Amino acid sequence: MNDAAPHHGLRRRDRRGRGLRGPLVPPGLPGHRTRAERFDDTVLAAVESIERRWPAVGRAEFGVEDVPPSDPAPWESRGVPLGRLFPAEAGQPARVVVYRRPVETRAVDPEDLADLVHEVVVEQVAHLLARTPEEIDPRFGDR
Repeated sequence: MNDAAPHHGLRRRDRRGRGLRGPLVPPGLPGHRTRAERFDDTVLAAVESIERRWPAVGRAEFGVEDVPPSDPAPWESRGVPLGRLFPAEAGQPARVVVYRRPVETRAVDPEDLADLVHEVVVEQVAHLLARTPEEIDPRFGDR
């Protein structure tokens, strides 16, 4: 066997001989998921909790983007948006986008992140359904 050639499924020493090469956390364990994947899961959990009370939310699409576009909507002049509603048009369903990096920047810990994601989703769903955030989630703002 040639040590320089990679062998599928085998661990080998790095090129300077200082240690084994390979993933630190095996696939399938929680630590293997990326920060972006964990954020997606947090958004999904927020949407599912709201959808139980407001089934009409299921007709909208939800997504995550890393950062908002550099050309914000004319009504967005208060700084960096955390989320945005794109109304339904031309046969396309309404879309709610949560911007990962601005939300992560404002959160102080994982629990705060989950609360902030929930608030952003509630605000956007409120816009979508022409309701107040307190109607969508009576605990809005209490977290």
